[in-house]
Amino acid sequence: MVRSKKIFENNVDEYESWYDKYPKVYMSEIQAIKEQLQKLPENIRGIEVGLGTGRFSEPLGIKEGIEPSSAMAQKAKKRGIEVLKGTAERLPYADLTFDFVLFVTICHFSSIGKAISEAHRVLKTNGAIIIGFLDKDQEIAKQYEEKRGHSTFYRNAHFYPVGRIEKMLNEKGFKELAFNQTLFGKLNEINEIQLPKKGFGEGSFVVVKALKK
Repeated sequence: MVRSKKIFENNVDEYESWYDKYPKVYMSEIQAIKEQLQKLPENIRGIEVGLGTGRFSEPLGIKEGIEPSSAMAQKAKKRGIEVLKGTAERLPYADLTFDFVLFVTICHFSSIGKAISEAHRVLKTNGAIIIGFLDKDQEIAKQYEEKRGHSTFYRNAHFYPVGRIEKMLNEKGFKELAFNQTLFGKLNEINEIQLPKKGFGEGSFVVVKALKK
Protein backbone atom coordinates (compact mmCIF):
# COMPACT_ATOMS: atom_id res chain seq x y z
CA MET A 1 0.00 0.00 0.00
CA VAL A 2 1.89 2.99 -1.18
CA ARG A 3 -0.45 5.34 0.36
CA SER A 4 2.34 7.70 1.11
CA LYS A 5 2.52 6.91 4.75
CA LYS A 6 3.73 10.36 5.75
CA ILE A 7 0.83 12.05 3.97
CA PHE A 8 -1.71 10.02 5.92
CA GLU A 9 0.31 10.10 9.12
CA ASN A 10 0.57 13.89 9.09
CA ASN A 11 -2.88 14.87 7.85
CA VAL A 12 -5.36 12.95 9.96
CA ASP A 13 -7.47 16.02 10.76
CA GLU A 14 -7.73 16.95 7.07
CA TYR A 15 -8.71 13.36 6.27
CA GLU A 16 -11.43 13.41 8.92
CA SER A 17 -12.75 16.79 7.80
CA TRP A 18 -13.61 15.41 4.33
CA TYR A 19 -16.36 13.28 5.89
CA ASP A 20 -17.80 16.34 7.63
CA LYS A 21 -17.64 18.37 4.42
CA TYR A 22 -19.38 15.72 2.29
CA PRO A 23 -21.69 13.83 4.67
CA LYS A 24 -24.23 12.83 2.00
CA VAL A 25 -21.49 11.51 -0.28
CA TYR A 26 -20.05 9.50 2.60
CA MET A 27 -23.41 8.06 3.65
CA SER A 28 -24.26 7.19 0.04
CA GLU A 29 -21.05 5.16 -0.15
CA ILE A 30 -21.90 3.46 3.16
CA GLN A 31 -25.33 2.50 1.80
CA ALA A 32 -23.86 0.95 -1.34
CA ILE A 33 -21.33 -1.13 0.62
CA LYS A 34 -23.96 -2.11 3.18
CA GLU A 35 -26.24 -3.41 0.41
CA GLN A 36 -23.49 -5.83 -0.68
CA LEU A 37 -22.62 -6.86 2.89
CA GLN A 38 -26.28 -7.62 3.63
CA LYS A 39 -26.22 -10.33 0.95
CA LEU A 40 -23.76 -12.33 3.06
CA PRO A 41 -24.75 -14.79 5.81
CA GLU A 42 -25.11 -13.52 9.39
CA ASN A 43 -22.58 -13.98 12.19
CA ILE A 44 -19.51 -14.04 9.96
CA ARG A 45 -16.03 -12.65 10.47
CA GLY A 46 -14.50 -10.07 8.16
CA ILE A 47 -11.91 -7.32 7.94
CA GLU A 48 -11.41 -3.98 6.27
CA VAL A 49 -8.01 -3.53 4.65
CA GLY A 50 -6.58 0.00 4.74
CA LEU A 51 -9.28 1.12 7.15
CA GLY A 52 -7.91 4.60 7.83
CA THR A 53 -9.60 6.12 10.87
CA GLY A 54 -12.43 3.57 10.84
CA ARG A 55 -14.95 5.75 9.05
CA PHE A 56 -16.28 2.76 7.11
CA SER A 57 -15.63 -0.09 9.53
CA GLU A 58 -17.54 1.51 12.41
CA PRO A 59 -20.92 2.10 10.71
CA LEU A 60 -20.65 -1.20 8.83
CA GLY A 61 -20.07 -3.16 12.04
CA ILE A 62 -16.61 -4.41 11.04
CA LYS A 63 -14.59 -5.05 14.18
CA GLU A 64 -11.05 -5.57 12.85
CA GLY A 65 -8.65 -4.87 10.04
CA ILE A 66 -5.32 -3.42 9.01
CA GLU A 67 -3.91 0.08 8.59
CA PRO A 68 -0.30 1.11 7.86
CA SER A 69 -0.56 4.60 9.42
CA SER A 70 -0.20 4.64 13.21
CA ALA A 71 -1.96 8.00 13.52
CA MET A 72 -4.94 6.75 11.51
CA ALA A 73 -5.01 3.49 13.46
CA GLN A 74 -5.19 5.37 16.77
CA LYS A 75 -8.39 7.09 15.64
CA ALA A 76 -9.83 3.77 14.47
CA LYS A 77 -9.06 2.13 17.82
CA LYS A 78 -11.02 4.90 19.55
CA ARG A 79 -13.94 3.85 17.37
CA GLY A 80 -13.70 0.36 18.83
CA ILE A 81 -11.88 -1.36 15.97
CA GLU A 82 -9.04 -3.82 16.50
CA VAL A 83 -6.25 -2.69 14.17
CA LEU A 84 -3.11 -4.51 13.08
CA LYS A 85 -0.30 -2.73 11.27
CA GLY A 86 0.19 -4.06 7.77
CA THR A 87 -0.43 -3.52 4.08
CA ALA A 88 -2.92 -4.84 1.55
CA GLU A 89 -0.13 -6.54 -0.37
CA ARG A 90 1.03 -8.55 2.64
CA LEU A 91 -1.78 -9.26 5.07
CA PRO A 92 -0.71 -10.36 8.58
CA TYR A 93 -3.23 -13.22 8.72
CA ALA A 94 -3.22 -16.97 8.13
CA ASP A 95 -4.78 -18.64 5.09
CA LEU A 96 -8.54 -19.34 5.08
CA THR A 97 -9.29 -17.06 8.05
CA PHE A 98 -12.13 -14.74 7.01
CA ASP A 99 -15.62 -14.83 5.53
CA PHE A 100 -15.18 -11.45 3.82
CA VAL A 101 -12.54 -8.83 3.07
CA LEU A 102 -13.46 -5.21 2.35
CA PHE A 103 -11.33 -2.73 0.36
CA VAL A 104 -12.37 0.93 0.06
CA THR A 105 -8.97 2.54 -0.61
CA ILE A 106 -7.63 0.69 -3.65
CA CYS A 107 -6.55 3.90 -5.40
CA HIS A 108 -3.75 4.13 -2.80
CA PHE A 109 -2.53 0.51 -3.00
CA SER A 110 0.90 -0.10 -4.49
CA SER A 111 -0.34 -3.24 -6.28
CA ILE A 112 -4.04 -3.97 -6.60
CA GLY A 113 -3.18 -7.36 -8.11
CA LYS A 114 -1.17 -8.43 -5.06
CA ALA A 115 -3.87 -7.07 -2.76
CA ILE A 116 -6.56 -9.15 -4.48
CA SER A 117 -4.31 -12.23 -4.31
CA GLU A 118 -3.80 -11.69 -0.58
CA ALA A 119 -7.54 -11.30 -0.05
CA HIS A 120 -8.06 -14.58 -1.89
CA ARG A 121 -5.48 -16.27 0.35
CA VAL A 122 -7.02 -15.19 3.68
CA LEU A 123 -10.62 -15.87 2.60
CA LYS A 124 -12.38 -19.14 3.26
CA THR A 125 -13.77 -21.01 0.24
CA ASN A 126 -16.83 -19.09 -0.99
CA GLY A 127 -15.75 -16.13 1.14
CA ALA A 128 -16.44 -12.71 -0.37
CA ILE A 129 -14.20 -9.88 -1.45
CA ILE A 130 -16.00 -6.52 -1.53
CA ILE A 131 -14.32 -3.58 -3.25
CA GLY A 132 -15.67 -0.03 -3.17
CA PHE A 133 -13.89 2.28 -5.60
CA LEU A 134 -14.17 5.41 -7.72
CA ASP A 135 -14.70 4.41 -11.34
CA LYS A 136 -11.96 6.05 -13.46
CA ASP A 137 -14.45 6.61 -16.28
CA GLN A 138 -16.97 8.57 -14.19
CA GLU A 139 -17.36 12.14 -12.98
CA ILE A 140 -15.77 12.26 -9.53
CA ALA A 141 -12.58 10.35 -10.39
CA LYS A 142 -12.15 12.69 -13.36
CA GLN A 143 -12.57 15.67 -11.02
CA TYR A 144 -9.87 14.34 -8.70
CA GLU A 145 -7.52 13.59 -11.60
CA GLU A 146 -7.90 17.12 -12.96
CA LYS A 147 -7.04 18.62 -9.56
CA ARG A 148 -4.55 16.02 -8.36
CA GLY A 149 -1.74 18.59 -8.21
CA HIS A 150 -3.65 20.48 -5.51
CA SER A 151 -4.82 17.46 -3.52
CA THR A 152 -3.15 16.21 -0.36
CA PHE A 153 -4.48 12.67 -0.63
CA TYR A 154 -5.12 12.12 -4.35
CA ARG A 155 -1.85 13.46 -5.76
CA ASN A 156 -0.50 9.92 -6.22
CA ALA A 157 -3.81 8.05 -6.40
CA HIS A 158 -4.43 5.54 -9.19
CA PHE A 159 -8.03 5.15 -10.32
CA TYR A 160 -9.27 2.06 -12.15
CA PRO A 161 -12.03 1.50 -14.72
CA VAL A 162 -14.57 -1.17 -13.83
CA GLY A 163 -13.35 -3.48 -16.58
CA ARG A 164 -9.85 -3.62 -15.11
CA ILE A 165 -11.14 -4.61 -11.65
CA GLU A 166 -13.49 -7.18 -13.19
CA LYS A 167 -10.65 -8.74 -15.19
CA MET A 168 -8.32 -8.94 -12.18
CA LEU A 169 -10.96 -10.54 -9.96
CA ASN A 170 -11.60 -13.22 -12.57
CA GLU A 171 -7.87 -13.84 -13.06
CA LYS A 172 -7.23 -14.09 -9.30
CA GLY A 173 -9.81 -16.82 -8.71
CA PHE A 174 -13.07 -15.04 -7.93
CA LYS A 175 -16.51 -15.80 -9.33
CA GLU A 176 -20.12 -14.53 -9.31
CA LEU A 177 -19.30 -10.83 -9.53
CA ALA A 178 -22.16 -8.51 -8.53
CA PHE A 179 -22.03 -4.71 -8.93
CA ASN A 180 -23.90 -1.74 -7.57
CA GLN A 181 -23.24 1.99 -7.86
CA THR A 182 -23.92 5.38 -6.30
CA LEU A 183 -22.75 9.02 -6.44
CA PHE A 184 -24.67 10.27 -9.44
CA GLY A 185 -23.47 13.78 -10.29
CA LYS A 186 -20.62 16.04 -9.27
CA LEU A 187 -19.15 15.87 -5.78
CA ASN A 188 -20.36 19.31 -4.69
CA GLU A 189 -23.85 18.72 -6.07
CA ILE A 190 -24.67 15.63 -3.97
CA ASN A 191 -26.84 17.06 -1.19
CA GLU A 192 -28.88 14.02 -0.19
CA ILE A 193 -28.18 10.35 0.49
CA GLN A 194 -28.48 8.43 -2.78
CA LEU A 195 -29.77 4.89 -2.83
CA PRO A 196 -27.52 2.50 -4.75
CA LYS A 197 -28.52 1.16 -8.16
CA LYS A 198 -27.61 -2.20 -9.62
CA GLY A 199 -24.72 -2.39 -12.09
CA PHE A 200 -22.24 0.29 -13.10
CA GLY A 201 -21.68 2.93 -15.76
CA GLU A 202 -23.62 5.84 -14.23
CA GLY A 203 -22.42 6.34 -10.66
CA SER A 204 -18.92 7.43 -9.67
CA PHE A 205 -18.66 5.01 -6.73
CA VAL A 206 -18.91 1.33 -7.63
CA VAL A 207 -19.03 -1.63 -5.25
CA VAL A 208 -18.30 -5.14 -6.48
CA LYS A 209 -18.82 -8.32 -4.48
CA ALA A 210 -17.20 -11.56 -5.68
CA LEU A 211 -16.81 -15.03 -4.17
CA LYS A 212 -13.64 -17.09 -3.82
CA LYS A 213 -13.74 -20.17 -6.06
